[in-house]
Amino acid sequence: MITIERTFNAYLDEMHIITIILPFSYHQGRSSGFSLLTDWEEEFPVEILKSMPIEDAVKYTCRIEHEAEFGKQYWIVDEYGGKTDLQIGAVIRTSDFDEKFYYDGPLGFSYSKEKTHFRLWAPTAAKVKLKLKGALEQEAELIPMGREERGVWSCEVKGDLDRFLYSFLVCINLEWKEAVDPYAVSSAINGEYGAVVNMENTKVKKPELPPLPQPTDAIIYETHIRDFTIHPASGAAQKGLYLGAGETNTVGRDGEPTCLSYVKQLGITHIEFLPVHDFEGVDEKSPKEEYNWGYNPLHFNVPEGSYSTNPLDPYSRIRELKALIYAVHSQGLRVIMDVVYNHVYIREHSSFEKIVPGYFFRHDEYGMPSNGTGVGNDFASERLMARKFIVDSVSYWIKEYQIDGFRFDLMGILDIETMNEVRQNAELIDPSVIIIGEGWDLNTPIPDDQKASIRNQEKLPGIGQFNDWFRDSIKGSTFNLYDKGYALGNEHYYDAAKQVLAGSIGLEKKEKGIFLSPSQSVNYVESHDNHTLWDKIQVCSENADPLVQQQKHRLATAMVLLSQGIPFLHSGQEFFRTKEGNGNSYRAPDSINNLDWERKSRYLNNVEYIKGLISIRRSIPLFRLANAEMIRNSMRFLDIKKPLLGYVLTSSDQNAECSHAAVIINPLMTEEEIFLPAGDWDLIADEREAGISTIRKINTRFEMPPLSSYVLVCRR
Repeated sequence: MITIERTFNAYLDEMHIITIILPFSYHQGRSSGFSLLTDWEEEFPVEILKSMPIEDAVKYTCRIEHEAEFGKQYWIVDEYGGKTDLQIGAVIRTSDFDEKFYYDGPLGFSYSKEKTHFRLWAPTAAKVKLKLKGALEQEAELIPMGREERGVWSCEVKGDLDRFLYSFLVCINLEWKEAVDPYAVSSAINGEYGAVVNMENTKVKKPELPPLPQPTDAIIYETHIRDFTIHPASGAAQKGLYLGAGETNTVGRDGEPTCLSYVKQLGITHIEFLPVHDFEGVDEKSPKEEYNWGYNPLHFNVPEGSYSTNPLDPYSRIRELKALIYAVHSQGLRVIMDVVYNHVYIREHSSFEKIVPGYFFRHDEYGMPSNGTGVGNDFASERLMARKFIVDSVSYWIKEYQIDGFRFDLMGILDIETMNEVRQNAELIDPSVIIIGEGWDLNTPIPDDQKASIRNQEKLPGIGQFNDWFRDSIKGSTFNLYDKGYALGNEHYYDAAKQVLAGSIGLEKKEKGIFLSPSQSVNYVESHDNHTLWDKIQVCSENADPLVQQQKHRLATAMVLLSQGIPFLHSGQEFFRTKEGNGNSYRAPDSINNLDWERKSRYLNNVEYIKGLISIRRSIPLFRLANAEMIRNSMRFLDIKKPLLGYVLTSSDQNAECSHAAVIINPLMTEEEIFLPAGDWDLIADEREAGISTIRKINTRFEMPPLSSYVLVCRR
C-alpha cells in the first residue's frame, strides 16, 4: 500500500467539481489558489467557487475544466506548495458517473479447462490484481489486471483453475483492499475467497412441474433449512442440511410422514426457504454451535456452506442445494427463495464497498450511510450497476438453480424500476415465476414515489406484497401482542375483514382497496418474523380454554386459505407452532426454532382440517380468482348478523363443477342461526372436518357453531 501523510484532503465530488478541506492547523485553513497536477507532470488550473468554515477546517468548493480520467492519479497543490492526492468522492453517486461507466456485459469468471477469464467492475480503481490460490496452504499468486472500457478490469489465466480460490486486490485513493468477487458463485469456507468451479459439472435436469396458470393458484409454505429437519423426531438422516430437507419418505415416531413428504401430502404448491445464499452469523467450521435465519448476506450468488455436508469443498454446497431443489421439484412442488438484496451484513467489510467505495450504498443529505433497513446500510438499487447486480443475480438463480420464485426481504428499500426489471427478466426465463416481497415503507433517501412499497403497488403490477392489512385485521396488530383481530373476536375489524377476504381490491369501490389485483395480495397471519399466531393467542387470550384458543387459531388460518389472493402459511402453523413466546428468534437455539414434528402428531386433527381446506382451495377455482373484475362479478356478501361474515362466489363457467361456493365465518362464542340463499347446498367444511367430499346436505337454514368457518357448494 502506498502511504501519504495528508495535511489536507481533496475529493472529486462531481465530474468537474472538487471539494478541498484545509484544517485550521494548516495555514489557518487559508489558500488563495490551487492547481491540479497529474502523475505525468501536466498542470491544470482550479477555480475556487466558494469557501466556508466547517468545524475545525475551511471547505473550498472548486471547479476544474479538465475532465479527470478515472484510474489515473491526480494531485492538488496549494499556494504553499503543499500537495495531496485527489480522492474519489461523491462523484460516484452522480448520474454522470452512472452513464459513463454503466457496463452491460459479463462479470465474475468464465471458466474452461484451458483458461479462465476474470472480470471486475472497479471504475475508480487505479490498479487491480487478481489473487489466485491453488490451495489454502499454498502461496498466492498475484496477477495484474488490465483496465478496459467502462471501468472493467480483466485478465486471462491459462490452465485448468478448477477449485482454485481467488480474490481481488483493488487500489483506490492510494489504498489497497482485498475483496471477494461480488459475482462469485462458490467460495472457500466462511466465504473468505471466491472459488473457481465448473458449473457444467453440477447440472441437474429440472423435472416437469404441474402448470401454474396464475399466481393465485399458489399456496406458499415458509420454512428454514435447519428448522425443517433438526428436530430429533423429524425422521431425516441429514438433519439441518440441504440433503436432509430434500429427503423423502421420512416418518416421525408415529410412523406418519414428516418433512418434504409431509408437505407434499399437505397440498401446498410452493416451499419458501429462508435465505440460502451465503450469510454471516454461523461459523461454517462448526455450524451446529450457532443459529441464524440468514438475513446477514455475505455473497449473494454463493449457497450457504453451513447447510452442506462439507463447507471446505466448493462443489458441496452447490450440488447439495441443487439436490434439494430437484427433490422438491420431484414432488411436483416449486421453490421460492428468500433474497436479501436490500442490505449487506457490514457495509465496510462488504465486497461492494471495498471495490467501489460509496457507490453501492445510499447516503443521506449529509453524506452519511442511510439506515432504512435498521442494520446500518441500504443498498442503492437505483444506481445502474447496483440494479444490474440484482437483476443478474435473480436471473442466475433461476437459470442455474431452477428457482421458481423469490421473496424479497424489505422490498420497500428497493426502487420500482429495479423490481419491474427483475420481474420482466425473470418472466423471460420462466413465465410462471412468482415474485413477492415486503413492501414496507421504510425511511430511505429515495423519493416516496420510487419505492417498491405497498403504497406504490399500482406501479408494480406483477409483484405480490405481504399484506399487513390482512395480517393485522385478522389476527390483530403484530406490534401489540394484546390487540385482537377479527378472528380473535374483535368486531372493530369487521369491515376490514370483509375487504381482505375479497383480495383487498376494494370490492364495491376501488378506493376501499389497496391492490389492483388479488395476485398482489399475499395473505398471512404468521411468518418467521414476530410471534407465532399461537404464541400471540396465548398472551391475548391467556385465560381462554385451550380448545377455544385452538378454534381461534384455526379460524384465522382458515381465513388465509379461503380469501382471494395468494395464501401464505408459516411451517408448523397448521399444528399451532410455538416459539415459547420468542418474538424475534433469528439467532435463538434449535429448541426454539425447530419444527416440532411430535407436535404435528399431537394436533393431527387440526393438520387434517387445514389439509382439507387446502384441497378445497385447489379443487374449486372460485377461491383463487385471477383478477379484480372476476372478484367483483362473482363475490357477494350475505346479509347476516354482524359480526358474522358470509359470502357467496358465483361461477361464470357453465362447465364448472361448482356453480356457487359459500363461506360463513362465526367469530363469536355463541351458536348463531344462518340463512343461505335458495339452492342445493353441500356442506364440505364445518367445525370438525374439511375436504372436497360432502359432509351433509344443507337447506337454507342451519345453526352455526361458535368460532367456526363453514364452506358450502352448489354442484352442477
